[in-house]
Amino acid sequence: MDAFANAMPLQGFIGGLFIGLASAIVLLGLGRIAGVSGLAARAFGIASAGPPKSIAIAFIVGLPLGALVTSLLFAGVEVHFPESWFPLIVGGLLVGFGSRLGSGCTSGHGVCGLSRLSPRSILSTLTFMLSGFITVGLLRSGGFL
Repeated sequence: MDAFANAMPLQGFIGGLFIGLASAIVLLGLGRIAGVSGLAARAFGIASAGPPKSIAIAFIVGLPLGALVTSLLFAGVEVHFPESWFPLIVGGLLVGFGSRLGSGCTSGHGVCGLSRLSPRSILSTLTFMLSGFITVGLLRSGGFL
């Protein structure tokens, strides 16, 4: 299939293992969900509750560092951004708003909540996925992607 001509299944699998491992370490070690929005809020001082601030900062700093290490280990990782920053800014704001509205982000609900079979996380993840499908369909039909 042309849509998956540049798929990188091994890298995706390894990344998924690391995400699962990090989530398990945070859950088993701290008794906390490893949702990025909650950890980011704690790291930036927006939230007072949650894991120790140093752990939240380490987790948030580790996200881009992990991407950097992956790109160095697996040459050929390509990143493509839209020509305009507008969709990135709007998308980021919508994700932030949705994370607050949904009491968590996609990582918290999708990775941690689904693994615990949380009904709220199952509904949230289905909502995230449906919204993503609709958004991509609209953007592709409008010539944005």
